[in-house]
Amino acid sequence: MTDERVASWVRAHPLAPVHVDCATAVMLKILDGKCKMAAAEKLVMEQLYDQVKEMPGLGLGEETHRLIATARSLADDGLKNFIYEKRVLAETVITRPVMKGFKAMIRQQGLLIDALEEEGEAP
Repeated sequence: MTDERVASWVRAHPLAPVHVDCATAVMLKILDGKCKMAAAEKLVMEQLYDQVKEMPGLGLGEETHRLIATARSLADDGLKNFIYEKRVLAETVITRPVMKGFKAMIRQQGLLIDALEEEGEAP
């Protein structure tokens, strides 16, 4: 899936601030190595994060975005552990039902399904 296609999806499906935080938390999970999504889904989630990181969230702001930017340029175990702690804290604020609802919404609206079909990983 191309960056433009994800950008187009975001324009057609504006995210609420809580969903911006969800996308940010998923990015943290990808960076700490704990994300169990398929490779194609991870790529789309990274692209989604890039599209929404400038949008207002509820609790994950500039400090988190700076951490993500640093982690994307450095692969360091100490940093991964710090990211893990930040992600777990973020997920306690977001709550599991909200995160599950976010993931269900982006699947229902075709963002992740398109990615899997393009990569030939669709169930």
